[in-house]
Amino acid sequence: MASGGVRGPTPRWGLTLGGAALILLLLPAAAAQGCSQNTSRTCEECLKNVSCLWCNTNKMCLDYPVTKVLPPSSLCRLSSARWGVCWVNFEALIIAMSVIGGSLLLGVAICCFCCCCRRSRSRRPDKSEEKAIREREERRVRQEERRAEMKLRHDEIRKKYGLFKEENPYARFENN
Repeated sequence: MASGGVRGPTPRWGLTLGGAALILLLLPAAAAQGCSQNTSRTCEECLKNVSCLWCNTNKMCLDYPVTKVLPPSSLCRLSSARWGVCWVNFEALIIAMSVIGGSLLLGVAICCFCCCCRRSRSRRPDKSEEKAIREREERRVRQEERRAEMKLRHDEIRKKYGLFKEENPYARFENN
């Protein structure tokens, strides 16, 4: 062995990183080249690359303008632009996604509203529950009044016939 360093096989990850760097350098060139090469071909061949946009009016395969959300009309009209699949134009895709997104938002809003209403309903009783509670209280008060009237009537009858029980039976001995 030579002095001054360790010799051995080259690490495999070093080759892997070099290969990955080479692929990353060549990928943008291949993507840009792929869209312009598919201009004279079909829509399906153009849209195999997700970074490509097919313009149906002039049968051109163009690079999708990634800096903008929607392709500008100078590049291709939305009604004739295809991206992802050939059978849906960009206008229909935007409308469909908007409807689906709006439906999802509406569904979430309705669920939140129903949950909040149910929670607030459980905190305070509704009108039918309030009415039932009020009627129950009225019945209890009437029953207590009837019970008091019956006790008075029974006490009067006991006094009349000398059966009245005093509260403290020893009270008469204390007064003498």
